[in-house]
Amino acid sequence: MSAPAAPTTPGRGLLPLLLVGNTAMYALYVGVAGVLLALQVEDIDPDRKVANFGLIAGVSAIFATVFNPVAGALSDRSGRRNPWILGGGLAAVPAMFLLGLADTVLLITIAWCLGQAVMNVYQAAITSVVPDRVPVGARGKASAAVGLGLPFGSVLGALLGAAFSENHRTGYLLFGALVAGAAVLFTVCTREERLPARAALPVKAQLAAFASALRDHDFRWAFIGRALLVLGYFAVSGYQLYILQDHTVLPAGMEPEEAVAVLMPLTSLAMVVSTVLGGWLSDRFDRRKLFVGASALLSALALLIPALSSSWTAILVFAVVNGLGFGCYMAVDTALVTMVLPKAEDAARDMGVLNIANAGPQIVAPFIASLIVSVSGGYTTLFILAAALSVAGALAVRPIRGVR
Repeated sequence: MSAPAAPTTPGRGLLPLLLVGNTAMYALYVGVAGVLLALQVEDIDPDRKVANFGLIAGVSAIFATVFNPVAGALSDRSGRRNPWILGGGLAAVPAMFLLGLADTVLLITIAWCLGQAVMNVYQAAITSVVPDRVPVGARGKASAAVGLGLPFGSVLGALLGAAFSENHRTGYLLFGALVAGAAVLFTVCTREERLPARAALPVKAQLAAFASALRDHDFRWAFIGRALLVLGYFAVSGYQLYILQDHTVLPAGMEPEEAVAVLMPLTSLAMVVSTVLGGWLSDRFDRRKLFVGASALLSALALLIPALSSSWTAILVFAVVNGLGFGCYMAVDTALVTMVLPKAEDAARDMGVLNIANAGPQIVAPFIASLIVSVSGGYTTLFILAAALSVAGALAVRPIRGVR
């Protein structure tokens, strides 16, 4: 089957709608997993909060890993993205409702697994919009629009999470409604050309097709680099609330939930600057690898700051520097990945495979983090390990040959 013709320009209004769609998604991820879920777990068993949170995050991430490429392959087969975006977004509401009702670690795990499943249906489809509808020469700008969803969504998620820290059921429903509303807006306001429908493959053939993407040299190294950096990032960020409770010396009278609401805007402002600048400069100079490697190294440097000091000032500096590094990395690396996809007609499936590099490390990260914190008795060793993983992620882009 021939690849679909490349678009010459992005559709009118597509980039702002990508921003809205990704902002809602990241707001849910940050507000739920980073604030409400951590508080809910702590309320149930304060003494085992680190181990329980690691278990819930790890098991639920397995569902993210499975559903992302599967949903991508299904949208490839149907030739449509919008129905999957809409279906996943609307399903977030009942998933968040069930999460709000959960009152044991087991029920929270089941409910958040369901939440991860429907959100990754949504994510797989909306991620595939860029290679489907945006020309190569504009993908830096499009990836910047996608990347800006992370800082904007992080601020929104942190503020809403803190605001509803005493009423998590309402908070969960609000996040579900936010994603559902974004899904409706995106699908109503964007028109898509139906891609050629794909014939159904046997399960064995589908598994072989997933594995075949990783046999491509450049795609494999892009996958490895993303997985290493994300592993380091989530080993720390997943425990942000507990780090503020147990590692950081906060100013007198400041609660950890309030500290999250201070840190997220700082990180997000830095992300906005580096995402826009990184995406534009990578288009301007046509140098993706340089920006990806440099931003990963900057993230490593940021992670060493709280390892050397537990002061509030240190965590503020970390928030800014980490935002600069991670924002640029995600914007430019997303553009780089769309340029090393093995087959244009399998874009959603292969982006789903790459998203295993996002979800897969989240399976491992909570277990690694909880083990390191338990054995070392603190978070310093965790910061150092995360920095080493970021350096490895920077080095992983060097072997890529098809992109400068």
